[in-house]
Amino acid sequence: MPKPIEATNDFVVKFANVNGSGSASANEMFARAILRTGVPIATRNIFPSNIQGLPTWYEVRVSGDGWVGRRGGVDLMVPMNPQTWDKDVREIDPGGYLFYDSTKPLPPSKFRNDINIIGMPLTEMANKRWDLPRDRQLLKNMIYVGALGELLDMDHEVLVKLVGEQYAGKDRLIKPNLDALAIGRDYVREHLKGSCGLSVKPSDRVGDRIFIDGNDAAALGAVYGGATVCAWYPITPSTSMAEAFMKHCKRFRIDPETKKNRFAIIQSEDELSAIGSVIGAGWNGARAFTSTSGPGISLMQEFLGLAYFAEIPAVIFDIQRGGPSTGMPTRTQQSDLKICAYASHGDTKHVLLLPEDPGESFEFAAQSFDLAERLQTPIFVLLDLDIGMNDWLTKPFRWDDARQYDRGKVMSFEDLEVGTEFGRYLDIDGDAIPYRTLPGTHPTRGAYFTRGTSRNRYAKYSEEGSDYVDNMQRLLRKLDTAKQMVPAPIIRQAVQPSRYGVIYFGSTSAAMDEALAKLETQGIHLDTMRIRAFPFADEVIEFVNAHDQVFVVEQNRDAQMRMLLVNEGAIDPARFISILHYDGTPITARFITKEIAERLKAFGSKPRTKVAS
Repeated sequence: MPKPIEATNDFVVKFANVNGSGSASANEMFARAILRTGVPIATRNIFPSNIQGLPTWYEVRVSGDGWVGRRGGVDLMVPMNPQTWDKDVREIDPGGYLFYDSTKPLPPSKFRNDINIIGMPLTEMANKRWDLPRDRQLLKNMIYVGALGELLDMDHEVLVKLVGEQYAGKDRLIKPNLDALAIGRDYVREHLKGSCGLSVKPSDRVGDRIFIDGNDAAALGAVYGGATVCAWYPITPSTSMAEAFMKHCKRFRIDPETKKNRFAIIQSEDELSAIGSVIGAGWNGARAFTSTSGPGISLMQEFLGLAYFAEIPAVIFDIQRGGPSTGMPTRTQQSDLKICAYASHGDTKHVLLLPEDPGESFEFAAQSFDLAERLQTPIFVLLDLDIGMNDWLTKPFRWDDARQYDRGKVMSFEDLEVGTEFGRYLDIDGDAIPYRTLPGTHPTRGAYFTRGTSRNRYAKYSEEGSDYVDNMQRLLRKLDTAKQMVPAPIIRQAVQPSRYGVIYFGSTSAAMDEALAKLETQGIHLDTMRIRAFPFADEVIEFVNAHDQVFVVEQNRDAQMRMLLVNEGAIDPARFISILHYDGTPITARFITKEIAERLKAFGSKPRTKVAS
């Protein structure tokens, strides 16, 4: 029997439940209670695509060191779903704990000899206390929350306060939930005291950080970025972003005098209609966006080509999920890089922003509207389900009230009135970005016909090859200009010079931070770069060329970031080593650590240090 795991403020608790059983609010309350004690946590909700009946899991990473990604492994499993019992028990680390409902006896084959078993007759206790079946189910969840709080030596009053907050205005629910918490606490005090070596000790490591999901953060960033139009069609996992935008607009976009809305939110009949509305609004001068996921991007292809070719500002938030086709609607991946970078037929190339967490989701959302208007092109902000629908600890959002929106090159009435030459697709400044006008700016000047067909520099229809090539080359040069405007990559040099590097992006960074710290304890030192945007800045290609080999860590099957690097940087594919994770769950620090360490071991050595020149 392995020694029982003993840990304070550094362990993983995982709940296995049935979707629709009411466990979500109880599990979240457990997590927030730990957060209220000042101990950082990272939560991951893994749920099915149906409404009720299938398995769901909720993982709470307790990390006094402040890691916000998944670690991997489970120290304390709470399996409340008979369907997944065997799988759940296998996940427990040796020496870990199984806390289960012991109302019905289970055969020894259902347990393991290398873990610690903590049984409690949850169903029996709930049935004795409450008469209604639904009450029994819901309050059984609260009984195990109260029990876990006592097992982990948490302050019971924190849970009591959270119940009051959660059911404020619903007083009839407060007493039974408090009773359920007390029943769980008292049972542990009487029968199970000292049976668990995990504990929560009050800390101050949370600091001023906030707990928020990426969709909510991006929606708020869109408001601060000046968006007034949202057109969308419901699709998991992006729906909550449009809903959050509506919530924030009702707070910030209501005229204080007339009480009228200063925003438009359109639930379209499909994704094609949604992006069409966004393009129309952008052409008219509004800051507009849509939120969608991979299947929606697939449907938007033709209109995205129009926006690129006609040079109309638009912002698309893609909350990525598992594909192709319907794929895994409620699982996470980073699998839309290629379809977004090269969206539409013909030679197209788009700007992508790759936030790592809700903090950057807010920041990049606001920035995307400036970029869309400055570059006069669609801008993709690529979150994923892990960022979008899970709560993350992140620094408070910052905003400079003196910040001015960058509307880009827009000719005014005065510019046109004095006779300034206007050609919609003229590159006057040498940065490949032409000047545009907004409808109604001038009664007789500055008008042009927006079309998706080839034209000359003055927007006049043309099928002359020279006009087409001239326009397409300018669009390509515009991407070179974009390199200077998008968020720069973040590069970190190892403590020792290394000939090996690691590239990663998006939500992978949370687990990567911990993995890099673990690798350093093993004597493995790697230079790292987090890519935050496409097209790639020159530093990205320079980083690759400065190393013998570079690991590229991403959450998709086909190594899409590696493909982009090879294609855009003309880099030898053999220089890259792909680390791929795509089972739909967020990548873990343990997975990254193991994969990199094993690859290096296969090479027969640790990373070689650079020779001093």
